[in-house]
Amino acid sequence: MTIDWLSLFSRVRAALVRRGRSEQDAEDLVQEAWLRLARYEREQHVEQPEAFLMRTALNLSIDSHRTRATHGEEVLLDDVVILDAGPGADEVLLGRERLVHLSECLTCLSDKTRDVFLAHRIEGLSYQQIAQQYGISVSSVHKHIAKALLVITGLMEGWYP
Repeated sequence: MTIDWLSLFSRVRAALVRRGRSEQDAEDLVQEAWLRLARYEREQHVEQPEAFLMRTALNLSIDSHRTRATHGEEVLLDDVVILDAGPGADEVLLGRERLVHLSECLTCLSDKTRDVFLAHRIEGLSYQQIAQQYGISVSSVHKHIAKALLVITGLMEGWYP
């Protein structure tokens, strides 16, 4: 008795699709099952190759499902669209220009005002901590930071897009 392999492959593929596999996955599983049947037949005689092929394909489908459930979905790199969420070259250049301009604005401040402003904005110190560090009142810290903001915003105005 000869086996109609094409018909058998179609039946196995249909059984896999009925169990929720995609056409492509079903085709891959049928091929893998057939390869296993061929390897097994090299060493031992298979009395019911149709049943062997069906059972192997179903078992491979179950194994594949378990693997995806525990290890996540396998994705081909060609299927992945990698988006660079970082800034573009033009944004980086503009940011660097802004930083240079801000540095120039900071040089227009008195040393004490610049130090107080940077301690608050860059180092993240509170007004109380700055007052203790520089030996000035909290009110003076307010005034230095307000002055720095007025000067910087005034100099950055019109330049800052």
